[in-house]
Amino acid sequence: MSETPATQMLKAHKVAFTEHPYEYVEHGGTSESARQLGLDEHAVVKTLVMQDQDAKPLIVLMHGDCKVSTKNLARQIGAKSVEPCKPEVANRHSGYLVGGTSPFGTRKDMPVYIEESILALPRIAINGGRRGFLVQIDPQACLQVLGARPVQCALAE
Repeated sequence: MSETPATQMLKAHKVAFTEHPYEYVEHGGTSESARQLGLDEHAVVKTLVMQDQDAKPLIVLMHGDCKVSTKNLARQIGAKSVEPCKPEVANRHSGYLVGGTSPFGTRKDMPVYIEESILALPRIAINGGRRGFLVQIDPQACLQVLGARPVQCALAE
């Protein structure tokens, strides 16, 4: 695979990762990538660009088979409200296309929040900075490299 800002950042921080390309399917989401790669969707992590009541962007890392309770998230991060960014706004903040958003190597520095239970997994698959491209890493790298803050806001899908 050619390098992306995400893989460059992982290499710069000496994070070991394996590359997992797959056939990108529009609106296929984590269920599609997990199916193609033979992974448990719970260990495929979505990178969601959201914003608070002041339109300040933030990133939430969530299990592929869960959704974010924006109420719980807002309460835990001291915001009045949190909502997903519109795709074009998310693209502008991250520098990636929706469907290919990685929390690593984003255009803007944004606070990163990670669903706490993700940290208990031995390995996670997360977007490598392009549609149809996941990297597998130790979830602790999200704390070390991104300074991600653990939160509890997962809802079963």
